[in-house]
Amino acid sequence: MPRYRDLFRTPEFTPLFLTGSAHTAAQTVVGLGLATLVFRATGSPLLSALALFGPSLAQLIGATTLLSAADRLPPRATLAGIALFFALGTVVLAVPGLPTWAVFAILLAEGLAASLGGGVRHGLLNEILAREDYLLGRSVTNMSVGICQIVGFATGGALVALLSPRGTILVGAGLYLAAALLARLGLGARPPRATGRPSVGETWRTNRRLLSSPARRRCYLALWVPNGLVVGCESLFVPYAPERAGLLFACGALGMLTGDAAVGRFVPARLRERIRFPLQALLAAPFLLFALDPGLPLALALVTVSAVGYGASLLHQERLMALVPAELSGHALGLHTSGMLAFQGVSAALAGSLAQFTSPRTAMVLLALASLTVTLALAGADRRTDGPTLPTETPTLPTETPALPTEAPSSASRPSARTGRRRTA
Repeated sequence: MPRYRDLFRTPEFTPLFLTGSAHTAAQTVVGLGLATLVFRATGSPLLSALALFGPSLAQLIGATTLLSAADRLPPRATLAGIALFFALGTVVLAVPGLPTWAVFAILLAEGLAASLGGGVRHGLLNEILAREDYLLGRSVTNMSVGICQIVGFATGGALVALLSPRGTILVGAGLYLAAALLARLGLGARPPRATGRPSVGETWRTNRRLLSSPARRRCYLALWVPNGLVVGCESLFVPYAPERAGLLFACGALGMLTGDAAVGRFVPARLRERIRFPLQALLAAPFLLFALDPGLPLALALVTVSAVGYGASLLHQERLMALVPAELSGHALGLHTSGMLAFQGVSAALAGSLAQFTSPRTAMVLLALASLTVTLALAGADRRTDGPTLPTETPTLPTETPALPTEAPSSASRPSARTGRRRTA
């Protein structure tokens, strides 16, 4: 069984890991500071939720316009440039007296840049690691997200109290600058993975190809919808418990860290298909108990247990990568990331709207019920299809091929996992 320390011996994995960690920490600190600032200025749960998760809405625009560039730009320069753009935009967010509309305009621009950055980052990881290290590599990067969110929300909460929301935002800008430096100095110069000029038309064509298969569509829906609805629940932590929101977010990050570590390191391959949807159902089920108006200790426990279910995303990603050719890995993962974050933004807006007319607690319960319903429906559809076994290798098709394979190849036709291009997702 591969080990975590083996990954860090792989050239370029460590700087890519540190770049992503710094970026996540910056997003966490800035998001909490900005959500607090907006809530204090407006008293609106909707605007507060959108300040924290609203930039994700822009990912939908990016997914339909920019993603063809994810495999057609040099990774190092692109990642460094996007991180620098975030640093500069975040400094502007801290300007006193900035109108609310200007805040959301900046967040929109940052969301568009993030839609491209996700595809570039995950596509580069796909090049750096061997295919058999895919699940472990994604596990350790997801775990870094959990750790950075735990530290980031705890630190952000302390900074909001000790400094101010604007001071917290400026600290986040410094973290974005650190991410830019790590990418520029730590990563090697690599050529683009695909040739040709990126364009909106090419983005649309590749998106249609990726979504042409029922198996891939189910993977994308499983990665986007149930998780997004639960993130909508989490987007209401600030209006639900204004003084304890950082603690709730930190507990959620701790649960996510636990789930990713357990799935990536300890779940054997023979069980992965069986537990994909049951583990994802764990995301929503604990939030149903918020209908009982739990006290803070129980609420913290429920949030922690719920977030363990995010580990199911690793299993859905592994399934997706088994159905996507290597040269489209950056685009495919970018579509996953952008769609996921876009639906998180939609869910945050929906959650804020429901909370405006009911209460944060009621909105959480309704979104959790919807998430659980979608998970059960997708699990039923998956059971009714043939060929559920996860393949061990992906067919590599030229980008000119008119259509992608609709299902995984049979075991008899799979090449060895050690042949061909070294890759994971």
